Parts: sequence; structure tokens; C-alpha cells
Amino acid sequence: MYTFLRELADSWAMLGLLLFFLGVIAWAFRPGSRPIHNDIADIPFRHENNPMGDDELGEK
Repeated sequence: MYTFLRELADSWAMLGLLLFFLGVIAWAFRPGSRPIHNDIADIPFRHENNPMGDDELGEK
């Protein structure tokens, strides 16, 4: 049983993990995703010109 599971992990599980990894990479670099990535990258700078005051921190 151990040798069977070891062989399964060495071949098919590794292939599945490789395909999953390549799929994630393809999803991240897919055409049309640049605006989404740019929006997420700009989150820390959204309120740079008009920062929140101390009295506004607790309110949402």
C-alpha cells in the first residue's frame, strides 16, 4: 500500500500540482487583467491627497 501511494504521489499528484500552478500563473497573466491588478496596486495611495482625520477612523 505504501509503495502504491508513493508511486501515485511521485507521478500523478506531482502532475496535478504542476498543472494547478501553471493554471494560477495563466490566470494571473491573462489578457484583460491589467486594470484589476493596477487598481489593487493603488489601494495604499487612494487617500494620499485627502487622508482621513482622527475622528473618522472609527466610522465607516
